[in-house]
Amino acid sequence: MNAVGSGSARPEREDAACEEFAGLLPSVPAERDVPSAPYLHHKDRLMQLIDDDHQKNAAAAPKARQRLLRPAVLMPAAGLALAGALAVTFTGGGGASGDATARPRETATVLLDRLAGTAAKSDVQPVRQDQFAYVKSVGAGAEMKENGASKLDPKSEREAWRSQQVKRINKTGEIHDDEGYSSMYELGGSPAGIGRPTYQWLAALPTDPDVLLKELYRMTEAEDGQEKAQAVFEQIGRFLGDVMPPENAAALYKAVAKIPGVTRHEDAVDAAGRHGFGIVRVDKRTWVANEWIFDRDSLAYLGEREYRTKDFVAGKKGDVLSEYALLKHGIVDHYRERPATK
Repeated sequence: MNAVGSGSARPEREDAACEEFAGLLPSVPAERDVPSAPYLHHKDRLMQLIDDDHQKNAAAAPKARQRLLRPAVLMPAAGLALAGALAVTFTGGGGASGDATARPRETATVLLDRLAGTAAKSDVQPVRQDQFAYVKSVGAGAEMKENGASKLDPKSEREAWRSQQVKRINKTGEIHDDEGYSSMYELGGSPAGIGRPTYQWLAALPTDPDVLLKELYRMTEAEDGQEKAQAVFEQIGRFLGDVMPPENAAALYKAVAKIPGVTRHEDAVDAAGRHGFGIVRVDKRTWVANEWIFDRDSLAYLGEREYRTKDFVAGKKGDVLSEYALLKHGIVDHYRERPATK
């Protein structure tokens, strides 16, 4: 499928006001509230509207919108989007060729096929609705300054527990960080879905890559000015490693291979300093890259990064906007329970 919104002149848009979440959250005794998981993994975009049909002598430059980045106290870009992320989709045998090791100079399509082969051979135990996905991570997000520049905040570790209930629930999880424990709440409650994926919801997705990609395009809402293909790529990234049947995990990687503009980065580094290869896509309107990082030998998912690919306003090419690394994961039976160390 092709990205939408290219080719024709686009009118300038007004900057959208930031939503005010803090005042809407319910009060929880003895715990501090934090914004909901969908808010935490919502990624506001730096806007750059490019008019391909400018007259040859037009002097005006494309209008830019500032990227609205999350405060340091919130989970980094991929943090709760991947909270509950489980690398179990990569613990099986080798890829489609029987060798899981990433090979130099392979294309993104070949690597994604090998990732799909590895995921298809994984041994995944179903998760009950009364259980919780646990993840320990380290990461950081950047904040936009008034002049348009951004600076990455110090890295911090977090633990998160995400409910696997399919029904509509108000409390969707808990977080533990330097400030203690806090609850994730959804105003009005939240059922399982694209913004709160559970094992059963992911298991119900189509396993035919073409049908799956079409369904993801339908369910995914692109942010104002964002390429639709980029929005779908990032949405799939939020599922990476989530516990799901092997056939569903394999289908996701095969679907990614059908998205235009996906490339391989030979040397990528996660927030924990681990090197691997990257699967990357750059939004050609915002010039921000979203990169998934995988271990070279096991093909295990390691983390995610977002960074600028062009100089823009006060921001510079190479500026990291968010980074995330998955440190520990598992399925537990209770909030605040940690999986046994292997």
